[in-house]
Amino acid sequence: MKNPQFGRLIRKINWYPPYLGMGIRVRAYADDFTRFEVELRARWYNRNLFGTHFGGALYAMCDPFYVFIVTMNFGKDYIVWDKAAAIDFLKPAKGTITGVFEIEPARLDAMRAEVDEAGKKVFTFEADLTDEAGVVVARVHKDVYVRRKSPA
Repeated sequence: MKNPQFGRLIRKINWYPPYLGMGIRVRAYADDFTRFEVELRARWYNRNLFGTHFGGALYAMCDPFYVFIVTMNFGKDYIVWDKAAAIDFLKPAKGTITGVFEIEPARLDAMRAEVDEAGKKVFTFEADLTDEAGVVVARVHKDVYVRRKSPA
């Protein structure tokens, strides 16, 4: 069962001080919380010495969304957290960068079945970050740990 508290959190995420300070905002999300579209706009304060996006801001725009998707769709009977993450910087990132983080409902159902059978599981996700021309500038890899809470 979905937790309505997370829905309220997502509606306020653009006011989260680290996101405000880095120029990151959630541009759109699916009503069922299976997809988030996030953007990072270029500002004087989020560029590095070379005039491109600071790598930490590129990663920050990706950080919570796969965990959000799983948590909001699995509900309170599961423990979900990031286990590992990596980002590959492929090209200099300039202008507005977009990332789409999505898990299809059928995959979420399959994931839940795997966790229910095994008790816990680590799932891997990838997302591309693209510039305004659609060029992939970075690729993020996320490992998300999911465990069913014990009935106690």
